[in-house]
Amino acid sequence: MRLRRMLAVWAAKISEKASVHIFHRQGVTWAGKIALKIDPNILKELAGQVKKDIFIVCGTNGKTTTNNMLCAALEKEGYRVVCNHTGSNMLNGVAAAFALSAGPGGNLDADYACIEIDEASTRRVFPHFKPDYMVLTNLFRDQLDRYGEIDITMNILKEVMQSAPEMKVIVNGDDALFAYLAMDSGNPYITYGISEKVLDDKDSHEIREGRFCKKCGAQLEYHFYHYSQLGDYVCTNCDFKRPEIQYDASAIELSDHLAFRVEGRRFEANYKGFYNVYNILAAYAAGRTGGLSLTHFQDMLSGFNPENGRMEQFRLKDTKVVLNLAKNPAGFNQNISAVMQDETLKDVIIVINDNAQDGTDVSWLWDVDFDRFKGANVNSITVSGIRCQDMRLRMKYVDIPSMLEADVEKAICERVENGCGNLYVLVNYTALFSTRNVLKRLEGTY
Repeated sequence: MRLRRMLAVWAAKISEKASVHIFHRQGVTWAGKIALKIDPNILKELAGQVKKDIFIVCGTNGKTTTNNMLCAALEKEGYRVVCNHTGSNMLNGVAAAFALSAGPGGNLDADYACIEIDEASTRRVFPHFKPDYMVLTNLFRDQLDRYGEIDITMNILKEVMQSAPEMKVIVNGDDALFAYLAMDSGNPYITYGISEKVLDDKDSHEIREGRFCKKCGAQLEYHFYHYSQLGDYVCTNCDFKRPEIQYDASAIELSDHLAFRVEGRRFEANYKGFYNVYNILAAYAAGRTGGLSLTHFQDMLSGFNPENGRMEQFRLKDTKVVLNLAKNPAGFNQNISAVMQDETLKDVIIVINDNAQDGTDVSWLWDVDFDRFKGANVNSITVSGIRCQDMRLRMKYVDIPSMLEADVEKAICERVENGCGNLYVLVNYTALFSTRNVLKRLEGTY
């Protein structure tokens, strides 16, 4: 069995390197698939070698950033951590994270594991190992042609949570859907959230999920919203309400940076997007719930550069470029908010694909408040990707002119040469890796 595991580890490592260097593709999924084919028990065996705890992160938006941030925080405290940094979060990607972290002898030397898992894939991962902690970020509509309605996702997560009854849940208490799930699961849980009103959303046209109580079906009443369904809520009929918050962020600052206080400590990060307050808070709450003091958490934030297209920054010639993933209405609306936080003139490129991993139904674009770009001091908007014509039509319906360039590289180069020097590139899922490769290559060219 040891020999089989060694072969699986070596095959995974060779496969991943070949995919990246020869085929210029992200090779993590193939690495995990090959490892499991050679040794179906490799994930169970390697996960069992983690010395301390295994954290997993689930939710619609923010998984990759939260998971990578938690990993960075643990590493800053001096621990060795297994992590699926690239966001490959189905069974093969999870297996690859462990196989690629193992040594040449097929063994793992790690104190912790930080693993993000696709919600629907938890059913396939949990039979291999039971995590010690589960972080729940938020639950929004996403790829309905693949996931179905939100209730299906909630049922899957409840099933796997109950299969690991000792697993402690760190839940976003501002999300009525996830808060109810944590309460209903029977698992021990800890909450994080934001108890003060931060934004005035009276003019927002966002689609609100979870407007009805999951316990009794009555309508929820909100004292205020942060965005989408996140906020301070109470049922108009039964005793369900926003739970008491253990890790409560206050004194929120949103401008050219983010800052807030929690447990009497002030944290600051040099990037935008209100949703990132939740990501930072989730990572902090997870580490603290895991018994760590997180003495160096601010040091981690100061040096943390979001990777893999999560507010990732590039410099092309004299142009600053920010690449960010936007794959559903809630995420896209928060992307627009982040763009609006930058009050300087900017160009925007929107890349929309409809490959299987994106969800082939792009009707969700009509639930995004693109009309907010009118007040965002935008110099130009370019639409690109497979469904660029659909995106152009969507912009036409809010009376915003856009330029069409299906080729992403040409679209970026044109804005670098003729734009205002400040470029935001917003992409959905399958456009992310290829666009990031283009930007990396162009960085070297320019």
